[in-house]
Amino acid sequence: MITVHHLEKSRSHRVLWLLEELEVPYQIKRYQREPTMLAPAALKKVHPLGKSPVITDGNQVVAESGAILEYLEEKYDQAFRLKVNDEASRLQCRYWLHYAEGSLMPLLVMKLIFGQMGKKPVPWLLRPVGAAFGKGVQKAFLDKQLKPHMAMIEQHLATQPWFAGPHLTIADIQMSFPLLALAQRAGLDQMPATQKWLNTVQQRAAWQRAIDQGGDLSLPG
Repeated sequence: MITVHHLEKSRSHRVLWLLEELEVPYQIKRYQREPTMLAPAALKKVHPLGKSPVITDGNQVVAESGAILEYLEEKYDQAFRLKVNDEASRLQCRYWLHYAEGSLMPLLVMKLIFGQMGKKPVPWLLRPVGAAFGKGVQKAFLDKQLKPHMAMIEQHLATQPWFAGPHLTIADIQMSFPLLALAQRAGLDQMPATQKWLNTVQQRAAWQRAIDQGGDLSLPG
């Protein structure tokens, strides 16, 4: 039995979604965030870094979203529901699988951090200065850095329904979390194809079952 060590409102939702798509039995061990929003120390008993997502499957411990998705697809997608067959689609799938965390999420994490500089736990006397500084960094640097990423994603999804071609793959599952974060922190008003993709994702029965199992996925702004 696969155990998903699931941290609330985290990247581990993607693991639940994939398992639901593949209809693979699993169990969830739940962890609540600390008041600091960090993962609890108990996760270090599973993996030295003490972060989610991480799964255990028999004697195997697998961490990192992309590695988990690849492991589960290779081992459990016996019906070829999400696999890609042609080389072009495989290359696209591999690119977006690594791009999500390697290129896009760092910018979105920084946007979150600088967006919180006018809020707790920043001392209240410093919050006006922190808020102004955070907005300045976002406007002068982060928003400009995000713009070409947003244009690239939108152009890609305007030409095909899914990230790696005509059907859902683990590339879409991997990209779901950063695009939820992008919608929350930058908005998708200028990205109609991306918004359509996200709407389609959220209407999938497996996505909704993953929400039922893992809980609310609303992300901090």
